[in-house]
Amino acid sequence: MELTDYRDRFPILAETTYLINHSLGAMPAAVAERLAEYAQVWASRGVRAWAEGWWTMPLSVGDQVARIIGARPGTTVMHQNVAVAEAIVLSSLGPVAPARNRVIYEAENFPSVRYLYQAQRELDVVVCADAAEIVASIDERTLLVPISHVLFRSGEIQDVPAIVERAHAVGARVVLDCYQSAGIVPLAVEALGVDFAVGGSVKWLCGGPGNGWLYVRPDLISQLSPTLTGWQAHATPFAFEPELRYADGVARFLTGTPNVPALYAATPGYDLIEEVGVERIRANSLRQTALLIDLADEAGFELRSPRDPARRGGTVTLHVPDFEAVHRELGERQVICDFRPGAGIRLGPHYFTTDSELARATGMIREILSSGRNRRFVGASARF
Repeated sequence: MELTDYRDRFPILAETTYLINHSLGAMPAAVAERLAEYAQVWASRGVRAWAEGWWTMPLSVGDQVARIIGARPGTTVMHQNVAVAEAIVLSSLGPVAPARNRVIYEAENFPSVRYLYQAQRELDVVVCADAAEIVASIDERTLLVPISHVLFRSGEIQDVPAIVERAHAVGARVVLDCYQSAGIVPLAVEALGVDFAVGGSVKWLCGGPGNGWLYVRPDLISQLSPTLTGWQAHATPFAFEPELRYADGVARFLTGTPNVPALYAATPGYDLIEEVGVERIRANSLRQTALLIDLADEAGFELRSPRDPARRGGTVTLHVPDFEAVHRELGERQVICDFRPGAGIRLGPHYFTTDSELARATGMIREILSSGRNRRFVGASARF
């Protein structure tokens, strides 16, 4: 089956040139069927639905994510978002001792993650320029290194093995944010040796919002006791015991009642990723991002993403004059992309994108700039 044969699985592709899969992946048509199934189950089974599958969905859906990210079953659970998942990680490492209270991450770490650690007054947060500086900064005072696999502004893949090696040498833990890599870059979190991995489904997994996930290294699962917890983490939640007893296995990293409709909505996107295969998706992504770079060079656009394919994720960021205004004009023409301050326009093709769509998008940017159409929006606010 050709990759473009999957286009009819995504309704929005009939109406737009959709190049924003790094931000909100296109919705599979099957999501509507799955949500209708959820409604039917709720309507017909009522409270019985908990015992008939709803309660264990954070584990069963987590196992599907585990297959995609290169982890074994029973190591991955679903949560609402990455901020919650990282907060659970942090809670499992406490109480924080003054002698080991450093958290080290890159300057381009996603803001939501940065905010979490900045808010913890007992932590000494160290922000580094790049992976090399992170490695150099890790020492015996380091508690945790929460880094991104692929940086969200530029699409650059970081040198994770070097960071993990240095962190483990001094007894620190690493949590890898795979939000911008899962589903577009082959992942093997267990082989990488990271202690934890987090991510979500909004982007390349095409699983929609409300579906964050947390992977815990198998040998750590029984050793850690998160303090950010809830009744799903209890050994016998429906016994309603007054005292906490942690569940066996990765269920101990759950919290409260799960977001069932979001979990229903997630699986069609995951199913397609598994059907197509991440290796095949990656090969096509490398080819199309190289095509985007060639088109950008031909047009004279400044590239803000790596040229080296080994360091490039699924996004190509182009810095052009008045890029915020160019983005608005593209939206008027049904070319859906986004921008990030200080970086430029981000273009994120996925396995269902055609080469002609990439040529169309870059051609439009060129035409907008040469015609001055971008000046209609200069100084205007833009939604992204």
